[in-house]
Amino acid sequence: MTTMRAVAYRKSLPVTDPAALEDVELPVPEPGPHDLLVRVEAVSVNPVDTKVRAGSDPGGEPRVLGFDAAGVVTATGAEVTLFRPGDEVYYAGTIDRPGTNAEYHVVDERIVGPKPRSLSFAQAAALPLTTITAYETLHDRFRVGPDSTGTLLVLAGAGGVGSILIQLARALTGLTVVATASRPESRDWVRSLGAHHVADHRDLVASVREVAPDGVDYVFSPNTAGRIEEFAELLRPGGAITAIDEPPGLELLPLKGKSISFHWELMFTRPLHGWDLIAQHNLLAHVAELVDVGAVRTTLTTELKPINASTVRQAHELTETGRTVGKTVISGF
Repeated sequence: MTTMRAVAYRKSLPVTDPAALEDVELPVPEPGPHDLLVRVEAVSVNPVDTKVRAGSDPGGEPRVLGFDAAGVVTATGAEVTLFRPGDEVYYAGTIDRPGTNAEYHVVDERIVGPKPRSLSFAQAAALPLTTITAYETLHDRFRVGPDSTGTLLVLAGAGGVGSILIQLARALTGLTVVATASRPESRDWVRSLGAHHVADHRDLVASVREVAPDGVDYVFSPNTAGRIEEFAELLRPGGAITAIDEPPGLELLPLKGKSISFHWELMFTRPLHGWDLIAQHNLLAHVAELVDVGAVRTTLTTELKPINASTVRQAHELTETGRTVGKTVISGF
């Protein structure tokens, strides 16, 4: 096979425009020395997919989006040592290479994990990008571990990252988890994932104080704009924030009085800079083990079929509402 089906976009358009995403046929990529060639069985959609589509114009050339994938290794580069053809894998790719919304995809083996054996491809595809973000938040940004105590506030607890961060915090740390959720279905969801308490982002300070009257030690934020003063009030001295968004004009001075630290988390940092790549392989392997022993579960809530322009457009529309619970996955060509 020399060509493959894929979903691409040629210019930035609203997702409601039929031309926003299209079905294309492209050459099957060749793996480099450290690459795997993966037959893609399922993908999921993240907010970064919609941000790139809306804000990065490829100038008429077809650009394939998609980061999360689960599939089967079909070929390997000359220097690959971690996997072989036939292995089932899951991973999140990187932003500077073609995406996963294609029948075949090449990815550096060092950012790939063995697919959890107990999950289907669709269930596994829901996890990688948000898992890496959540795991790096806990271990690399907050530097917490099994003996850590205190209180973690997870904003947007029912979202993609929040849904896995709650579970990893419960499985890997001694933290008390407070998750924000406002609708009945999202409140039920975060409780089912292990959140000790639920707060409402619409009245954040008062709502968190009801369940954590002494404040919190850590804040995870995908929605930081206009929240810094609230975080400064809620966090104890020496506390920490990790944000994954990029609000313009962010003012951090209110944090100084309590010596609160502020961290960014971008799960693409390692592949973009070639920095400690194997850490992402190791963490995905660790989480696969947690899944297979029942300590962590998939965050898949909506599955669409098959992978084509229509279903990818539908998944982008769902993601852009900002009201999805868990993850939307698309499976099968």
